[in-house]
Amino acid sequence: MTRKSRVFAGCVLGGIALVAGNKVASADDVDGKVDAFVKSELQRQRIPGVAVGVYRDGKLTKAQGYGLANVEWDAAVTPDTIFQSGSVGKQFTATAVMMLVEVGKVGLDDPIKKYFPDAPETWDDIKVHNLLSHTSGLSEYETGARTKMGGPFYMRMDYTEDELYKRIKEMPMDFKTGEDWAYRNTNYVLLGILIHKVTGKFYGDFLQERVFGPLGMSRTRIISEEDIIPRRSSGYRLVKGQLKNQEWVSPSLNSTADGALYFTVEDLQKWDAALYTEKLLKKASLDRMWTVEKLSDGKPNKANYGFAWEINNVNGHRVIEHGGAWQGFTTYIARYVDDRLTVVALTNLDSGHSNPKKITSGVAAIYNPALKPPEEKPIEDKEPHVTQMLRDVLRETADGKAKQERFTEELQKRLFPDELQELGPALKEFGELKGLELMERSEEGERRNYRYRAKYPNLTLMISIGLTKDDKIAKLNFSEE
Repeated sequence: MTRKSRVFAGCVLGGIALVAGNKVASADDVDGKVDAFVKSELQRQRIPGVAVGVYRDGKLTKAQGYGLANVEWDAAVTPDTIFQSGSVGKQFTATAVMMLVEVGKVGLDDPIKKYFPDAPETWDDIKVHNLLSHTSGLSEYETGARTKMGGPFYMRMDYTEDELYKRIKEMPMDFKTGEDWAYRNTNYVLLGILIHKVTGKFYGDFLQERVFGPLGMSRTRIISEEDIIPRRSSGYRLVKGQLKNQEWVSPSLNSTADGALYFTVEDLQKWDAALYTEKLLKKASLDRMWTVEKLSDGKPNKANYGFAWEINNVNGHRVIEHGGAWQGFTTYIARYVDDRLTVVALTNLDSGHSNPKKITSGVAAIYNPALKPPEEKPIEDKEPHVTQMLRDVLRETADGKAKQERFTEELQKRLFPDELQELGPALKEFGELKGLELMERSEEGERRNYRYRAKYPNLTLMISIGLTKDDKIAKLNFSEE
């Protein structure tokens, strides 16, 4: 993965932490349950360290570090340990854009060619809101082939903003603007450049001046591996079961607007508090960010995505959330806005192994049992040949022998060779597939869509697959349960 993809029964300050029916749990009881749960997830997921923040009504309820910020020095995670943001940083970029919208310097319906006049004709229909919502149709710059040595975005090379833009505009489109949704870090790289063009300031400086400084987020800043930064954690990867340090990335590619921040759970409490007010943006602007973007056909996009936030619900309780992953760090923020409860988990392990959303949802359910996600049960599988085909595809991909002819021509262009080459080693490392359960089946025109729960020894994945009438794979998406 790249970076950068509801009712509380009662609360009284100073002693009573949870009311559920006739049972009353003390703050110490809740703390103990949270600590036990997080520690168990740390062990189960083999995460070196995690910082957890819990905020109620924008106020700090719990900030706790678990495990190690630096394994080599046996240094513990504390509430003020610095973690990399991954794509959680995109919400700050989106906020900066909306600030410019409010003062009339940017329009959401502005064609981006207003800011990039020499852009190719294929960009003619892309508007600012398409970049913010990942409906632009632009392809991903952070693929294996594009970021490896010799690629246009080799991760160990420095690039100016002009050079990044020049390389981005040479990439093909994945789909016609507004007709689909696809998470693309490319969109937010361009937004960072747009902010610079409009304000004359590097987007990180704009954020420091307009967001971090005014909110007192004193530890939040753009990534710099050169600077001396107290209590900075190290990022880690699991490679064939062994813990390895994060891979090195050039300074310029560690400063783009698609998720290149440092922050702490204590600083994120100040961010969360501000989102309940109009200190940064007017309510109308925040509501726009937290509204699911519609596609050209008027239907909501398949990810329930707004501007740098996903808008979902748990048992009817609204949750606005986003994850991030970058350079051996994986993060998650979940704002249960109906309950005025926010949970943040910042981990220092790669996204192929760390699942901070599992931590945030589990902690939220301890504070409010009504937020516990319902257990989804499989449905009857009336097409076992489709299930078997998916098993074969998973096995072939893990073995590095994925067959192009199984996929539609359009999907072949997206997946081969880069994405499946990256996916193969991950599937191999997950181990033997223990079970494949059909959770949902639907039809969309001539396409059949299936969603499966794939159980591996230490991980459960949700896999969505779409088939054409001649059984070609037109969609293949993976996410953690």
